[in-house]
Amino acid sequence: MATYAIGDLQGCFTPFMALLRQIEFNPGRDTLWLTGDLVNRGPESLQTLRWVFEHQNCVQTVLGNHDLHLLAVSEGYGKVHADDTIQAVLNAGDAKVLLEWLRCQPLMIYEQGFAMVHAGLLPEWSVKKALRLAEEVEDELSSQQHRSFFSKLYGNKPIRWQDDLKGMDRLRMVVNVMTRMRFITRDGELDLAYKGELEGAPANLVPWFEAENRRSADTPIVCGHWSALGLMLSEDILAIDSGCLWGGSLTAVRLEDRAVFSLPCQAYRDIA
Repeated sequence: MATYAIGDLQGCFTPFMALLRQIEFNPGRDTLWLTGDLVNRGPESLQTLRWVFEHQNCVQTVLGNHDLHLLAVSEGYGKVHADDTIQAVLNAGDAKVLLEWLRCQPLMIYEQGFAMVHAGLLPEWSVKKALRLAEEVEDELSSQQHRSFFSKLYGNKPIRWQDDLKGMDRLRMVVNVMTRMRFITRDGELDLAYKGELEGAPANLVPWFEAENRRSADTPIVCGHWSALGLMLSEDILAIDSGCLWGGSLTAVRLEDRAVFSLPCQAYRDIA
């Protein structure tokens, strides 16, 4: 029995299947952890979503920003952008079943001594606190009020966490941190503007995992979202979005021994 964490798929179903063959994944024995962004930008979002849904007994996934975008659009909020590839999902005969299942997936999980979240955690959040905050969002997503949630989801504010934040400001910031964050400012504000590599970052920004006094540093965190960062493995961070969509690779890490498996990918722009 093994648990494999795999980085952002984003509709890249063909390399996903090739990587599963490479690691000799056995759905009756092994478990997959997926870092979110199952869909969008890649050419096979519907196939990817269907496969994960059909194998939900051996797969755990967290929600990424592209997954939430698909859900928001399906509820009539947000716009389909020119480079989105979610229309096949929206038009599918089984869309209702797939999207209701996706909407009820967690924002964060903690098992086997590892936490998994799509993007990251604020330095002032312990893993225990972050799980409680994720649950607040998950309760809203799975409730009958989820359409109201999606109607107010988009936006970059607030940018500073306060425990007394309420309503949609509170929920939106939790979502933005857990599904969109890469950097924070040196005085602790969320920055969602810069998306590039570490070397080119403005001097006032620090990657979230390098923030001083980060309260989640005692727990290894599996995350994705940041393809420009690439594969980065340390004692407490397993950042595994290695840019399959852009011609990088698709990466799996076996959590039991941290063995790394990598599959080179053809860039989506070359095959679209």
